Amino acid sequence: MSQTTRTLVFVKPDGVRRGLVGEIIQRFEKRGIRIVGLKMVHPTRELAEKHYAVHRDKPFFEGVVNFITSGPVVAMVLECPNAIEVTRQMMGATNPINAAPGTIRGDFGLDIEQNIIHGSSDPEAAEYELNLWFKPEELVGQ
Repeated sequence: MSQTTRTLVFVKPDGVRRGLVGEIIQRFEKRGIRIVGLKMVHPTRELAEKHYAVHRDKPFFEGVVNFITSGPVVAMVLECPNAIEVTRQMMGATNPINAAPGTIRGDFGLDIEQNIIHGSSDPEAAEYELNLWFKPEELVGQ
């Protein structure tokens, strides 16, 4: 049996503006994924720059920071066996043009810059992002 793990997922400002939060949460819950942390937050520039720090030297860094701070996001800590792999599969390819129908980005994404949802890419990123976005006391099932 696979080990239960946690990952950070958040609905980006475009998904919040378009009213997709409930639909996205419902997809995770129907899959059997447990929500152990949930909050709406308008990210500060400081938080966004820390979150995307690994991309600081890339040409898209400024744009992604500006986008993620353009409105509220709904951040979630999700828990299930193989949480990172399962949630990323459900999200679909980063570029919605390449995302399969039935995935979140395949069904709702319009372009690579505003692609509805973020999910941690690997265990190291998940640990970093979970600690950045949530305090331990904000999580249930500790």
